[in-house]
Amino acid sequence: MAESYLELSVSPQGVASLTLNRPEVHNAFDDVMIEQIIDALQQLAENSAVRLLLLKANGKNFSAGADLNWMRSMAAKDYQQNLDDAGRLAELMRSLDRFPKPTIALVQGAAFGGALGLVACCDIALAEPKASFCLSEVKIGLIPAVISPYVMRAIGERASRRYFLTAERFFAEEALRLGLVHQLVPEGGLAEAAEKLCLQLLQNSPAAVTAAKQLIADVDQQPINAALIAHTSEAIARIRVSAEGQEGLTAFLTKRSPAWLPKD
Repeated sequence: MAESYLELSVSPQGVASLTLNRPEVHNAFDDVMIEQIIDALQQLAENSAVRLLLLKANGKNFSAGADLNWMRSMAAKDYQQNLDDAGRLAELMRSLDRFPKPTIALVQGAAFGGALGLVACCDIALAEPKASFCLSEVKIGLIPAVISPYVMRAIGERASRRYFLTAERFFAEEALRLGLVHQLVPEGGLAEAAEKLCLQLLQNSPAAVTAAKQLIADVDQQPINAALIAHTSEAIARIRVSAEGQEGLTAFLTKRSPAWLPKD
């Protein structure tokens, strides 16, 4: 059995923590880690007790991107083997991007290459001021292909033209300006900031949060036409008559706490 490159836990409140745990190689990922993350995401997605997911890393760096030994081995393989391998990384990005509960990336140190893709796939990203980012692929004759849909969605086509082509390193303030991260927190303060954000998210209806994530995926970049208007009308009608929709409206109108909040 392969060594586990992850730490996985779920708190009594339903906060799942998925922690990259290869600090000796700056949490660089290879085919083994990719499969382990895919399996962990599937396990957590199917766990009804999970309310949200924190993606974080042990050590000084979030992740240096692809493991050098793994890249060396892939360079010696043929096109089909490389295609299959890329497909697994694509599945990882898809699984994180479509995870049904809120996802929060906590970034310290470097987040390079594919690790930047992980950050872009999360709903919310917090970073320390000294965190740094780089799409370094063209430096070694490659391109950030698999992660490109998620990174371009986060930072836009214009910024992608610069950072995909230059492979220059940029820091947390620029990542904040571009929209890759949402908030900068003091060095060493990621855990505290995450706790505050988790408390905010846990106030909300679990079913509504999942439906809101799906709504974003359905509506993004779509033309505002009759089909989209019908879809959004159906979405609100469906959730209004759902169990949590009824509970939330009743609680609001009668000035009491909804049932999904923890009891005092």
